[in-house]
Amino acid sequence: MTSRRVEVLDLLRGIAIVGTLGTNIWIFTDPGGPADVIGALGRPETVETLLRFLTNGKFLALLTLLFGVGLELQYRSAARRGVPWPGWYLWRAGLLFVEGLIHYLLIFEFDVLMGYALTSVIVAYLIGRSDRVVKVWMITVGTVFTALIALLTVGTTSESLDTGPESSTLFTDGTYPQQVAARIEMIGLYRIEIVLIVPMGIVLFLLGSRLMRAGVFEDSERGATLRRRLMVAGLAVGLPLNLVTAFAGPGWFLVDRYLLPPLVALGLLGLVATLARRATGAPGVLRRGLNNVGRTALSSYIFQNLVASALCYGWGLGLAASLDDLRPWWVLAAWAGICALFMTLSTLWLRRFERGPVETLWQWAYLAPQGRPKNPEGRPKNPDKIVEVSTKR
Repeated sequence: MTSRRVEVLDLLRGIAIVGTLGTNIWIFTDPGGPADVIGALGRPETVETLLRFLTNGKFLALLTLLFGVGLELQYRSAARRGVPWPGWYLWRAGLLFVEGLIHYLLIFEFDVLMGYALTSVIVAYLIGRSDRVVKVWMITVGTVFTALIALLTVGTTSESLDTGPESSTLFTDGTYPQQVAARIEMIGLYRIEIVLIVPMGIVLFLLGSRLMRAGVFEDSERGATLRRRLMVAGLAVGLPLNLVTAFAGPGWFLVDRYLLPPLVALGLLGLVATLARRATGAPGVLRRGLNNVGRTALSSYIFQNLVASALCYGWGLGLAASLDDLRPWWVLAAWAGICALFMTLSTLWLRRFERGPVETLWQWAYLAPQGRPKNPEGRPKNPDKIVEVSTKR
């Protein structure tokens, strides 16, 4: 059961990383850069709006849920080994924040790792509390978050929506140092999304943890029932509502990206976990590729944004400007090509190494200050394992 569950988590992470690029690729391929992210939602192109709808916010929410699952596994590992919690996990969160800051400055304006790092520090002190305490936190933060989104949406119209900095030629004609300088100068504006990511993350981190405890990945009737309920809520209810907001105009941007996608992500989690359980035989090429991306999720996330920058921005090949007349179809081709590339590279890398390159560096940075011994193959002598724990109260 344990090995199959690990594979399901790898598959889900791989899908989340691929889907995250499905959202970000529209930013990279827009000649106006991040300034046009919201403004583009008001354009009349029905096909592009539909394509954006397929990924917008949903895989970010799925990735956030999976971070919560990962935090639960870290907590279980600490409990199994009898070490203080959160203890060294706070060092892990600090590394994540630094990595996110570097990623933001050098590669991508809309990095999510910094927000996840801040969220993980808060949730680390909540994850071991009673179900009652966790439920109160989820309801309180969720209510405040929903009210904030509603308030901002009511006060926003398609005419008055502030889309941030004016469209410029920075991303088509600017140099790489100029883009880095712009990120430093506009860090307050570009990082304002953290105000929304952190409260959403608190709810979804805790929800991911509790779904894990409830047996959502188990081969049991309880797990199957839970997965069916998630699919109904996410795909039969959340998805149609999200489709409506996708075409409702830029005034509904916050609802379309942050409020309904988490519900859809729950449906996706239930669907993928169900299909993975029913699959028989050896995984095909696509599933193996997604599994390997899931095993190298951090490396793949950074790699996809770096490659997209090099392809689209003026300091690279400048395809965002030269192929703008071929939207939206060339955007799909760019997404598929980058996905195929990092699926292939992750597969080749894992034939020789246990972890992705960034994951290997991360493991060293996490373990070295603790003085935890490794065996010759690079693994800790007592590696963290997924273990079953009682969730009865």
